[in-house]
Amino acid sequence: MTELPDYYETVVEEMLRKCHPGEGVWVDLGAGPGGVGLELARQSTSIMVLIDPNESALQKALRVARGSGLGKRVIAITGRAEAIPLPDDCIDFAVSRGSIFFWEDRPQGLREVYRILRPGGAAMIGGGMGELYPEWARREFIRRRHEGVKKRGPDAVRRFKEVRSSQTFRRWAEEAGLINFQVTGNGGHDPDSPKVGLGVWLRFRKEEKIV
Repeated sequence: MTELPDYYETVVEEMLRKCHPGEGVWVDLGAGPGGVGLELARQSTSIMVLIDPNESALQKALRVARGSGLGKRVIAITGRAEAIPLPDDCIDFAVSRGSIFFWEDRPQGLREVYRILRPGGAAMIGGGMGELYPEWARREFIRRRHEGVKKRGPDAVRRFKEVRSSQTFRRWAEEAGLINFQVTGNGGHDPDSPKVGLGVWLRFRKEEKIV
């Protein structure tokens, strides 16, 4: 089986290009072993906070961070999206790739992301491999993913597509009370589409406070 290239670099490049975040304190929500979060740390000088309910995954991320010279800028906290263990207005940039599909309450998780952002802070939540990821690899990644989902039956296929649609993301954002947001992508369901694997993303920014 052909080994696919890592997508963390292309995902992070897209996040930075589309959100233009200010340096400061950044969060990767649902960070797992730190693929996206550690790449964000590599491409910035910000403090990176990794949040995930899986403590062993976070420990692995911390070992990688220390081994690559990022240990002093990477923090790991056990937690989940629906109750982020951080105070209000403390984060300059919040990201999450792939975890929203597994949140128990997506609108509540989005409300939490908005709560922890500083005024002017940005967020990019969703799934995909980035526009710069090779098209052949996007096609193969989605083909393999669809094969795995199909083995679980037609209901699994329906749910898989539903939660990865732009309409579903808009509904979650509206239920969360977000006003100014953008949803891009269509989930990349068709392996024959040139846009396959670009995913679906929700972007928003917390309004500046008027003094």
